[in-house]
Amino acid sequence: MAGLALALSSCATSEQNSTGATGAVTGAKTSNKDISKEKHYVITDYGAVADGKTLNTAAIQKAIDTAATAGGGVLEIPKGSFMSGSIFLKQGVDLYLDDGAVLLGSQNIADYPKQLTRIEGHFEPWRLALVNVWNMSHVRIGGPGQLNGNGAPFWADFYARRSANPATTNLDVERARLMFIDHCDDVRVEDISFQDSQFWNLHVYHSHDVLISHLRINAASPLTGGRSPSTDGIDVDSCQNITIQSCQISNNDDDVALKGSKGPHADTLADNPPDENVIIQNCTIGDGNGLLTCGSEATIVRNVVVRNCTIYGNAKMLTLKLRPDTPQHYSNITVENITLNGTGSMINVAPWNQFFDLQGQPGPARSLDHIVVRNITGNFGSLGSIRGNVANPQRGTLGDTLSDFTIENINVNLRTSNFSRGEINNFVFNNVVVNGQPMEAPEVTAGGFGGRGGPGGGAATPAGSGAAAIQAAPASTATP
Repeated sequence: MAGLALALSSCATSEQNSTGATGAVTGAKTSNKDISKEKHYVITDYGAVADGKTLNTAAIQKAIDTAATAGGGVLEIPKGSFMSGSIFLKQGVDLYLDDGAVLLGSQNIADYPKQLTRIEGHFEPWRLALVNVWNMSHVRIGGPGQLNGNGAPFWADFYARRSANPATTNLDVERARLMFIDHCDDVRVEDISFQDSQFWNLHVYHSHDVLISHLRINAASPLTGGRSPSTDGIDVDSCQNITIQSCQISNNDDDVALKGSKGPHADTLADNPPDENVIIQNCTIGDGNGLLTCGSEATIVRNVVVRNCTIYGNAKMLTLKLRPDTPQHYSNITVENITLNGTGSMINVAPWNQFFDLQGQPGPARSLDHIVVRNITGNFGSLGSIRGNVANPQRGTLGDTLSDFTIENINVNLRTSNFSRGEINNFVFNNVVVNGQPMEAPEVTAGGFGGRGGPGGGAATPAGSGAAAIQAAPASTATP
């Protein structure tokens, strides 16, 4: 327990600032909170059994409820493998996983209650997460232990059903997230390993002042050829003042995604505030659909800085999805000081037509402005493309307005130097060197591309739990 005080009580106020394309971006601000003297509620004292087989949900929840009734404390998961269904933290109760501790998700979907929850940009009855944190403040979750979703059979079931019926969607196959943080403020999630989630790993919704630091997020299984459907690393959904730093992520979908809602009325929904003031820094990315992805469901995203990160696998660097059925505005997004040593594409700005539905309404407008990609070095697959939707009167959709897009100070070796773009107002392409040769800005070519999209290409790298996952990846060369 020596690490508990260090991990959870040395929480001096954190205020991360950076400069985006058009000004300052402020990340998480978290308060001082010294819990080193708080009582620890060890789950084995409440009947939990570390055999990886006994269902410990009731024992763990009893420890949480006891701590909450007593005024708060630290829920401690000791060394060992403890299987559980959904558990629910309560105000004043923090969570700590000791070294060697594994909170192992049950493979019985009935152990995750089904109720109305936020999922894929809307609310519907859906299975709850393994760890649920609702309407809380001053939350501390940490420790060197592991949350393990035990997800391989769920992934195999999804792919079997998708093979039998290509129209199978994510929500047709029930799976649990590893952690869901909903309507919280002043939150720190640090050090934990997230392994083999059934569905999304860490979903943060309608929260602010959240620091996510030093997580290890991996999902892969030989049962599915390394594929793990919809195992997003970190989903930031309608949140403000978020800092994500020093995390290692490798999966088969978005590494870090900024999400909101979708549909022609998305910008009028009170439960869909903007994603804004987000800093992502010093992270190491293996495989996935994007170091940073905006969408598939997103409305307003602004004031975002991604800096000092490394990509070593088959992952895109920046993905901006433009939905022709949703009013969207992506603004003031900067990606800088990135080291590449993988096979993905650098920039993927494209229409996203998955489950297109105007709901009988006129097509809404979308815009993208003040996007900066700069100081990128290393070896990668391609530059990618920048293309918005084009107007389609038969479909009832409008075209996109793209402006103030800057690509500068790039020196990369690529498998292909092809790069295409549509119409962009004030497009800057400066000091771009590809395979040792200066590259001129590409000419505008007509047309916009659509596509259903889907999980990122490539198989996620199987990685061990805890520090082994980090050690297996090339060390980042980014400056802390």
